[in-house]
Amino acid sequence: MPERAALYTGSFDPLTNGHVDVLKNAAAIFDRIVVAIGVHPGKMPMFSPQERADLIRASCKSLLEAEHCTLEVVTFSGLAVTAAREHRAAFLLRGLRDGTDLDYEAQMAGMNATMAPEIRTIFLMSSPSVRHITATLVRQIASLGGDVTSFVPNEVAEALKGRTGGSLVS
Repeated sequence: MPERAALYTGSFDPLTNGHVDVLKNAAAIFDRIVVAIGVHPGKMPMFSPQERADLIRASCKSLLEAEHCTLEVVTFSGLAVTAAREHRAAFLLRGLRDGTDLDYEAQMAGMNATMAPEIRTIFLMSSPSVRHITATLVRQIASLGGDVTSFVPNEVAEALKGRTGGSLVS
């Protein structure tokens, strides 16, 4: 049976428990997941691509291995379908929080299917306990010294504390 590989794209700035939830659920389906960190020259992320990659590996590697799924973390700056081809991923993995995500992601899936019909998009719903989490809100809360420990893995909470100089608890 051929390897089932998925590419999961995003900024992951920072990695949240919502991202981890999608990865955990996807690990039960795929043999290999490539987390592809989007790098856009015009954006000023909180963490460098290398820091994000290290946090993803530290937070997720053992979780995926427990499901017999291999984790790779890469960066990319072009089209997701191009990155999927480069990393031999036949699937694009997308997490959905709500109907708004579904509308946007369905449009993207249609465009990607036209550009690369051999690559399928798989949607996974976020668990109810993490649907409200966004990286943007986590960054805002952390920058204001708020407690983000229930929104991100421990490694990320520590990195945010070091980056913002804030405390982990209110």
